[in-house]
Amino acid sequence: MPKVDLYNMKGETVGEIELNDSIFGIDVNKNAMHLAVQNQLANKRQGTQSTKTKSEVRGGGAKPWRQKGTGRARHGSIRSAQWIKGGVVLGPKPRSYSYTLPKKLKKLALKSALSSKVNENELLVLDQLNFDSIKTKQMTGVLNSLKVDTSVLVVLDSKNEAVEKSARNIPGVKTAFVNTINVYDILKYDKFLITKDAVEKVEEVYA
Repeated sequence: MPKVDLYNMKGETVGEIELNDSIFGIDVNKNAMHLAVQNQLANKRQGTQSTKTKSEVRGGGAKPWRQKGTGRARHGSIRSAQWIKGGVVLGPKPRSYSYTLPKKLKKLALKSALSSKVNENELLVLDQLNFDSIKTKQMTGVLNSLKVDTSVLVVLDSKNEAVEKSARNIPGVKTAFVNTINVYDILKYDKFLITKDAVEKVEEVYA
């Protein structure tokens, strides 16, 4: 079982914590992570882009000139695709880009992302993370004491308004809950900061 240091809010090492091998110690499957990230980005796409076809462009109802005798090519409408201000052939129309992945693949990708953070020493575990009031300075102090000067994903076991609001104004910091973490966010942020209670919940949910 992989072991990592357990820190307090002052950045002091207060012990060690054993992580579940089946979640934080598996062989990293890069292909599964790639497919999960692709899926999440596709599901985020709005798919609202739209172009007008020949029939949707305003005007062009009359034939521009007679069929024969002018010496020019025949045309039926000035809104055909070859005309300036004409319609678009086979252009994009509103559609959904979302699709689903098999549950086993999604779980494998998440476990691989968590294991990669352990392998790269980018996972930090706090014994607790609680504030009496909402102050950005408190969250900044915790991050500084842990020597976190890059982007970080902070994972909590349950809703904590004081922590969430204290962190939301800090650039490069995002808070999440155990049931909302995803492969894209885990890989996007340089550090993965999680509370001890959240670790236990992750091991319970994703085992």
